[in-house]
Amino acid sequence: MKYVNKAVPKVDYKALVTGKAVYTDDLAPADALIVKLVRSPYAHALIKDINTARAEAVPGIECVLTWKDCPNKRFTMAGQTYPEPSPYDRLILDQRVRFVGDAVAIVAGTTKDAVNKALRLIKVKYEVLEPVLDFHKAKDNAILVHPEENWESRCPVGADNKRNLCAHSEEKEGDVDAVLASCDYIIDQTYHTKANQQAMMETFRSFSYLDTYGRLNVVAATQIPFHVRRILSNALDIPKSKVRVIKPRIGGGFGAKQTVITEVYPALVTWKTGKPAKMVYTREESFIASTPRHEMEVHVRLGADKNGIIKGLDVYALSNTGAYGEHGPTTIGLTGHKPIPIYGKAEAFRFVYDVVYTNVMSAGAYRGYGATQGFFAVESAVNELAAKMGMDPAVIREMNIVQEGQVMPAYYGETANSCALDRCVARAKEMIGWDEKYPSRDMGNGKVRGVGMALAMQGSGISNVDTGSVTLKVNDDGFYSLMIGAADMGTGCDTILAQMAAECLDCSMEDIIVHGVDTDVSPYDSGSYASSTTYVTGMAVVKACESLIHKFCSRAAEYMGCTEEDVEFDGKQAVNVKTGESISRAEIGNRVMCNSNEPLSASEAFSSPVSPPPYMAGIAEVEIDKETGQVDLVDYVAVVDCGTVVNPSLARIQTEGGIAQGIGMALYEDIIYDDKGKTFSNSFMQYKIPSRLDVGTIRVDFESSYEPTGPFGAKSVGEIVINTPAPAIASAVYNAVGVNIRELPITAEKVYWGMQEK
Repeated sequence: MKYVNKAVPKVDYKALVTGKAVYTDDLAPADALIVKLVRSPYAHALIKDINTARAEAVPGIECVLTWKDCPNKRFTMAGQTYPEPSPYDRLILDQRVRFVGDAVAIVAGTTKDAVNKALRLIKVKYEVLEPVLDFHKAKDNAILVHPEENWESRCPVGADNKRNLCAHSEEKEGDVDAVLASCDYIIDQTYHTKANQQAMMETFRSFSYLDTYGRLNVVAATQIPFHVRRILSNALDIPKSKVRVIKPRIGGGFGAKQTVITEVYPALVTWKTGKPAKMVYTREESFIASTPRHEMEVHVRLGADKNGIIKGLDVYALSNTGAYGEHGPTTIGLTGHKPIPIYGKAEAFRFVYDVVYTNVMSAGAYRGYGATQGFFAVESAVNELAAKMGMDPAVIREMNIVQEGQVMPAYYGETANSCALDRCVARAKEMIGWDEKYPSRDMGNGKVRGVGMALAMQGSGISNVDTGSVTLKVNDDGFYSLMIGAADMGTGCDTILAQMAAECLDCSMEDIIVHGVDTDVSPYDSGSYASSTTYVTGMAVVKACESLIHKFCSRAAEYMGCTEEDVEFDGKQAVNVKTGESISRAEIGNRVMCNSNEPLSASEAFSSPVSPPPYMAGIAEVEIDKETGQVDLVDYVAVVDCGTVVNPSLARIQTEGGIAQGIGMALYEDIIYDDKGKTFSNSFMQYKIPSRLDVGTIRVDFESSYEPTGPFGAKSVGEIVINTPAPAIASAVYNAVGVNIRELPITAEKVYWGMQEK
């Protein structure tokens, strides 16, 4: 292959390395109104009165909007395919505020100073209500986070606002209680993961304006342009035909921008005033009023026979969706459906979950999307099982893991058509020197080193739901326009899709111009989430190329006066195989511009009935100071099976970045609230993310399988890579000092006191 499986530079690399890349705020009109929010100081309250007179009198203030100025129509901000599983529980502005930082009023003005002054002059009278802050006590609590009658759940996800339930379900195969009762070894433990911030470089931002025809145009840093169009239509109660969404370059997303955060506020201002408006979140706002990872508590019962064969898994997950239900019903599914199928010899499983409302900042999508929490729990339980049995945790995995060709009941009954997990484990052990280092080594200086292992799998798009579409157009001189609806957020999907197109069309990368997302002209795509772009949109590219080649041959046959069956296209020219006559791609492109009754273009879509999992093995080596409990990560090795690796450089960067985020979750990151529901973690001073100095050495390799349903045999790589660090590091800590940490992050204090208790 010329381009696929090659480390091709990103198509936009020159702009990036020279600082010429243009982002949302760079494009905003100079005269755009500055939009900011008055935010609630209370976790739960009713707004009794808002006095905006003094604020409106400030020079430069264009408008002050309250809940009285907004449609009383519930919607969800979750960027998901219609009908959205997340409940319709939002208003743009509500009379009831549900967390510290919730929106109370919108202020728009010509300068930041004017807006900031006006914010201070708005007087709000609140009836302060008792909040629900402990997610263990939220279900069936007398205090309701959403007592409103127009709350609505449009999908059967077990939601009930009168029980503070955003979702509930129970799924099982076999009699797990009987199977566990027959096991020789049982692990019965509870694991707790805190909320985590995506902490992307570019904060949330968008701007809006009315075009010549009175349509609302919104430019936003978003992963989900087409969903934003629907959400704004619902929120503003205007036809979707009145909304156009444009996605420029994004400065990182990691799932945070799969939710509408800022877009509704400037859009409402523009719709009310007719003037352009923009909103740019400060870093503090991004920390206190965004959509971090769901806090979860996961109870695992896991049983094995005397030989170490895992017979049954019973998982109960309690998820804290916070004040609103964005992504609550969907993240939780991955908490069980990804970790449980890894262990392919299990005779029975049960997965039960509750997702509850509380009066803290609402949660949302973050890389790994619920699987990350589940893997910390299940993989930690497997490591504890190995310790209890006195077995090598690598060996117990080698005995139990899913094999290629195996049906996975806990993964929606899908078959593992491509699976190199066994080779991933073997290669990771070789890279770290597992047999020499397991379980630990005393370094002789008051420090000890331990190693720990974890496995993971994810998915490739959402089966039977999400759709990727592309349009390929032939232009003058035969160059191509590749119109996509998927949102490149720095991941390189523009490059990946261009590589596939160049491979299929047998042309150079320079012959393909990739156009990003404009909902008026781009073909529909669900968006960049659920590890979907390479697999789902990539297959749409392959289909479109095949269709376009067929049209090329048909048009060439017309020009050369022969049948289509006589024509072959080699990427540069179409040749009549009987006569040797040829016509170049450039000439065809030019001739299409004159006396043509049909454009030379192809549009195709793809939606898959399956979601083939990528697999991963990760091993951590940590060093612990026995006197203080300080944990330092020395080495982390990861081996990933993502099918055919389309671009090794980009896949490696994805893997290294995801591992770094997983390390942050394991060792540093923590969102902390006081007893009134206010978060202390409102800046990078209070919320520690790892720097390059904190992550030790990260080493990555790939073990390729071939996925028959994917483009060129490819699967996804974007999300799986965050899932192994937390359980692997926790296991390494145990192997070093004998302390099991079951609540993240793993801090020196927890390790120290664990050693003291031991």
